[in-house]
Amino acid sequence: MSVLVIAEHENGHLKPETAKVVNAAVAIDANVEILVAGSGVADVANSAAKIAGVSKVRVADSAAFEHQLAENTADLVVELASSYSHILASASTTGKNILPRAAALLDKSQISEIIAVVDADTFKRPIYAGNAIATVKSNESQKVITVRASAFDAQGEQDACEIETLSMSIDNTLSSFVGIEQTESERPELNAAPVVISGGRGMQNGENFALLNGIADKLGAAIGASRAAVDAGFVPNDMQVGQTGKIVAPDLYIAVGISGAIQHLAGMKDSKVIVAINKDPDAPIFQVADYGLVADLFDVLPELEAAL
Repeated sequence: MSVLVIAEHENGHLKPETAKVVNAAVAIDANVEILVAGSGVADVANSAAKIAGVSKVRVADSAAFEHQLAENTADLVVELASSYSHILASASTTGKNILPRAAALLDKSQISEIIAVVDADTFKRPIYAGNAIATVKSNESQKVITVRASAFDAQGEQDACEIETLSMSIDNTLSSFVGIEQTESERPELNAAPVVISGGRGMQNGENFALLNGIADKLGAAIGASRAAVDAGFVPNDMQVGQTGKIVAPDLYIAVGISGAIQHLAGMKDSKVIVAINKDPDAPIFQVADYGLVADLFDVLPELEAAL
């Protein structure tokens, strides 16, 4: 038996989360295969075949999988499932959409958002907003798992492995694609950005978030926000970092005017280096920060931008 990883891709490009999920997969079993489901995904399959540790890429290229609807893709996973002891996907919007449905159809208990592999049956996952780590052992004959990609390094590259074309097209009529509205930005995505700068309630209003733009441009950073800033209407909710937002683990995370509520810390405390700017010396954010600056952000941000 081997491990199946569901590829994460968008607009014809393989997303970096896939190589991180493969890292988790190779810790389970040496035989790892990737499923690429979509339409016009030849380039995605070629990129997946070069991820170190992958023995085969299986491609389901059909109009039925163009938008990776949960119903169609989960049915495909179930069709292929008998060949695998473990089925893994990133704990992203796509993975969280597809895998629970597949687990239910297979009548298996899903293990969600693992951050470490102990052995083929045992995994670690955060609970209580990341304040505790649970070690869970599954006795299921087949394990369905979502992986918190930010907890794993990306696998390196290898010579391209075998690519198998599947002649399967599953058209589940329970749902159909109507349209999509996406936020367009020239900056990197929050989940994948090596540098993230986030603003909190201390920014006072949405207009003041413009103070982060110049710094973000110079650092090639994505801009995020705390839930307090989102709830106050300063910025849209797709910028939210935290337990109920996006989980990030960049090389550098700069928290500006963020007190550090437990829900926010759960979304960013795995960052390699954390810098906090807050005028309250008792703000909880300083307990996790590698570097802390007690100062007024309206004085500091222009100085920081000028220095950069």
